Amino acid sequence: MSTGFWGLGLERELRKVITYGSFDLFHEGHYQLLKRAKALGDHLTVGVTTEHYDLMRGKLNIVDPIMTRIDNVLKTGFADKVIVEDHEGQKIEDIQRYDIDVFTLGSDWEGKFDYLRQYCGVVYLPRTAGISSTAIRNKRQEIVRIGIVGTGRIVPRFFKETSFVSGIEVVCAYNPEVESAKAFESQYQVETWTGRFGEFLDGTDAIYVASPNETHSDYVRKALMAGKHVLCEKPMTFTCAEAVELYELAKKNGVTLMEGIRTAYLPGFSQILSVARNGGIGEIRDIEACFTRIGNPASREMSDAKYSGAFLEYGSYTMLPIIKLFGVDYRDLRIDCVYGKNGIDVYTKVNFFYDNRIATAKSGAGVKSEGQLVISGTQGYILAKSPWWLTKEFDVRYEDPLKIDHYESTFSGEDGLRYEIAEFVSKINGTGGKDYKLTASESIAMACVVEKFMEKRRAYQETLQ
Repeated sequence: MSTGFWGLGLERELRKVITYGSFDLFHEGHYQLLKRAKALGDHLTVGVTTEHYDLMRGKLNIVDPIMTRIDNVLKTGFADKVIVEDHEGQKIEDIQRYDIDVFTLGSDWEGKFDYLRQYCGVVYLPRTAGISSTAIRNKRQEIVRIGIVGTGRIVPRFFKETSFVSGIEVVCAYNPEVESAKAFESQYQVETWTGRFGEFLDGTDAIYVASPNETHSDYVRKALMAGKHVLCEKPMTFTCAEAVELYELAKKNGVTLMEGIRTAYLPGFSQILSVARNGGIGEIRDIEACFTRIGNPASREMSDAKYSGAFLEYGSYTMLPIIKLFGVDYRDLRIDCVYGKNGIDVYTKVNFFYDNRIATAKSGAGVKSEGQLVISGTQGYILAKSPWWLTKEFDVRYEDPLKIDHYESTFSGEDGLRYEIAEFVSKINGTGGKDYKLTASESIAMACVVEKFMEKRRAYQETLQ
């Protein structure tokens, strides 16, 4: 580091700053981050990640080649040096190599890089709220401006995971509950609306619906009618007819509608389906999928007897492999429930009957069971242990107990949300190919089962009155 004093004709001490990013689909947020980073010192070094390293760290949907991303950084005029980041641990190497004084990243990484404080200062910069335009417009693809409906427990995870998916930016949120909305806006520096839903929609290209279950379909319908793409948490509707209506409305308005059953979009789950279909275990005769969880008694899934419970929270996951492998045309259906206080289902078992094939979907909230997925065939079976709905690995087993084929798959993040988000962005931009991971007909078929479940539970609750 050079030393000296102002006013004595000597070189002054340089304060060196470094920051990193993929800088894909360069937008106003990137521009402002670099501007603020430059303001922290005199010399700014910018590390641009390679495509391979982005994939290794779980960053999905990278569009621009690295030379384009480097060029976009240079065009801002803020970077004095651009380097390439291509491996884990490089940040420490760079800080020491370039004699860095300050390491900085956006506030969405708050705390993640505190370990670097032993080498230099660490500063987390506030994000740019309400991004509405790109600084350097990409001609092939634009940033999807997404608004979040609801600010509950899953939303912070969604907000975090969007930072790992290229081409999407959270620009606003909506919650009619004022206190919750204010707390979210303060914490995440995102404009949050409590009324005037239409005006909230005006600032978005798409919305993510994570509000209470009973509000899903209404928000989805309003957004589709406004020409917005929609990603909705499950269950999207409580009736078959309403699911049909919403998918037809999306088709009519030329927008994407996706139900957020995140397992459907995981690479590992796609691999399970491929192995099951390739004939290695013979003809599939039975599927058993189980998802149970014992949570806080005050939580929605364990206390809301009208719009939640075990099946509405976890049934979409357990039905998914059955519908994907056996199809939507089951011959018969049987639903059995164990009820708790106020008639909420604490354990629900749905049996599907097909010609020469059977399947069981088990969901529990307050009842615990072995949460595994077993796909049984005439030559062997697939076993995916809990939590199979976050598929990372599975086994194929045969008559010979010594013969076991073990599979492992790519999995980034904690809960698979980034794969769901990446699929949504791909669908919006027309780069996702044929819609096969979760089709409209499959989503509708599950809504039909939900409707039958609601009828059964409602009838039981009426006997309690």
